[in-house]
Amino acid sequence: MKLQASLIAAACALALSACGGESPQPADPAFATPPPAPTTPADTTTPAGTAPADDTATPDVPVDAAPLDGTSTATGETGAVDAAGATPAAAGDAAVTGCSVAIEGNDMMKFNVSSITVPASCSEFTINLTHVGRLPEAAMGHNVVIAATSDMAGVAADGISAGASAGYVKAGDSRIIAATEMIGGGESTSVTFDVSKIKDGGPYEFFCSFPGHAALMKGSISVG
Repeated sequence: MKLQASLIAAACALALSACGGESPQPADPAFATPPPAPTTPADTTTPAGTAPADDTATPDVPVDAAPLDGTSTATGETGAVDAAGATPAAAGDAAVTGCSVAIEGNDMMKFNVSSITVPASCSEFTINLTHVGRLPEAAMGHNVVIAATSDMAGVAADGISAGASAGYVKAGDSRIIAATEMIGGGESTSVTFDVSKIKDGGPYEFFCSFPGHAALMKGSISVG
């Protein structure tokens, strides 16, 4: 047995010597070449109903937004607009009924008409004035005074001098053809005058003699 073991040991020694005398070492995993990764084709299919993303798209901007300053985006113009969205019509010729006319004054210091044409068939004519505003006479009084256009400024100035107690109309002023009393908001008054007084000469004006009103509250009156 000892001889057999010695022979086996000698044989192993000879085998080791033939292989270089070293035992093979396992490969270093850090330098191991990794296996090639499986190649799977990229999925370029866009899901149905989905639009591809466009990084260059411009965000939607509303083009019909109304400006805050009341300017029309269509015309670039501004204007006084009432609550219903319509532009108020300019005052025009008064609607005469028979030998009288009804006109209005308001808190905006305006008459609703800018001219009165008296029918030539009338010998007398009546102007009915209604103050459709709310302010009292002391703050926003209105009347109707008729005088030649050339006399209007002087009549108005003398009326202011006459004061509120006189209704801003100078007593006995021969330049005045007709004049109503001064009224406040919600009140009405009228005056009737001889049409022959405005048939010749002229032109003639009707106006409000309250201080400062004649510049805006005025219009022409004639026989037609």
